[in-house]
Amino acid sequence: MASSTVTSAQPERPPRPNLAFRRLRGKRSPAEFAAAVRRAAREIGERVSCDARYVGRVEAGEIRCPNYAYERVFLHMFPGRTLTDLGFAPRASVRGRQARAAGETRSTDEPYDTHETYDDNEESDVLRRAFMTSGATVAAASLGPLGLALDAAAAGRPVRRAGPDEADALEEAVRRIRLLDDRHGADGLYRRAGAPLRTAYALLDAGASRQATTDRLCTGAGELAISVGWLAHDSGRFDDARSHYAEALATSRMTGDPGLEAHAFCNMAFLARDAARPREAVRAAQAAQRAAGPLGSARLMSLLALREAGGWAGLADRVGCEQALGRAQSFFERGPSDTDPEWMSFYGAAELAGLEAQCWSALGDWPRAARHARRAADLQDPHFTRNLALYSAELADDLARGGRPDEAAAAGMRVLDLLGEVQSSRVRTMLAGTSRVLLPHRRTGTVAAFLNHHAALPRPA
Repeated sequence: MASSTVTSAQPERPPRPNLAFRRLRGKRSPAEFAAAVRRAAREIGERVSCDARYVGRVEAGEIRCPNYAYERVFLHMFPGRTLTDLGFAPRASVRGRQARAAGETRSTDEPYDTHETYDDNEESDVLRRAFMTSGATVAAASLGPLGLALDAAAAGRPVRRAGPDEADALEEAVRRIRLLDDRHGADGLYRRAGAPLRTAYALLDAGASRQATTDRLCTGAGELAISVGWLAHDSGRFDDARSHYAEALATSRMTGDPGLEAHAFCNMAFLARDAARPREAVRAAQAAQRAAGPLGSARLMSLLALREAGGWAGLADRVGCEQALGRAQSFFERGPSDTDPEWMSFYGAAELAGLEAQCWSALGDWPRAARHARRAADLQDPHFTRNLALYSAELADDLARGGRPDEAAAAGMRVLDLLGEVQSSRVRTMLAGTSRVLLPHRRTGTVAAFLNHHAALPRPA
């Protein structure tokens, strides 16, 4: 096996400031420029989590070449310019893919962009293997200072007081876990994501030198608890999910963080709906809306209204459900804003349609549910493989229960094609229910093919 170490003969080059990019920012503050980047991304359908820190890292030369999503956004913002005009290095010189022979290792002066969206297949595969094959220690170690803290905690050594680097690494851990869930589903990630979470709380216990760092660590640990809770939730471990969400809620209350509180209540409402506790889902969604009100994000209020609608649908309260759906649509139509939380990058027209489909399905209105599920699948960005599989599975089930077995089987086959990339107990459970509904139609060719393929699925490990 080839060594993963790099030679010490290659000196580490200090970053060279990107003066061209700094000139393009002009008189705008880094935060104002980051907001402009996010607006430009929305104009072309991209999702980037640009903030003032990212802008600062670009200008300092730490990011020598942006990832592909940022490249598309920057070239949209500054038409007629190339990456070189914007002060970046050619991609080949940074990634080294063309110049580096197969099997050679990446040198230490080629840092990956930590805001990477990983639409690049090679990097996505590296991250996926780190979480799903190599185990929690390797995955966490890839997160820099957070990995070092994990090593210390695992060895029983005291974890040193945290600084901005640890806070950066913790925030990046949250992004990477969310990204991997979007691509591949929760089942293979949950057990491995627990180690970074334990490390996050160990860092909190160790304390930080500055209050600003402590605040970031608290928010990061809470968001990580929600992300790990979601992995438990989506893989059917409801008790574990409830515990993680409660931990995040307690963290939000201790630190007075309304954004984290709204996020925790949002996920608690979703969990209560899935756990057949619809009245609790309504109460949690309403609590989330009270916490989120001062934040000024219409899109967040839209999502929280949908969470409430799901609870009313579970109570078979059609009027309450329709009223909440109306509020969700009204808030959504106000459009995105700079106050939208970073974790809401998944929430767009496809998710709105998908969640509404689930409400109509719970109310037994199969034709309306199928229309919304089909719209969700059609609108979904194919990079979000897990959601594409979920919406297609919802469509298959709604069609089957609505008496359209051939169409249901065809939709189910599309889901089966995605299961090589997606590991989600939720999707598998939905397919199993669809198969049971379709059994009386098993003599139909399309249905028979779907049932045979579904029966041949390997059992999850």
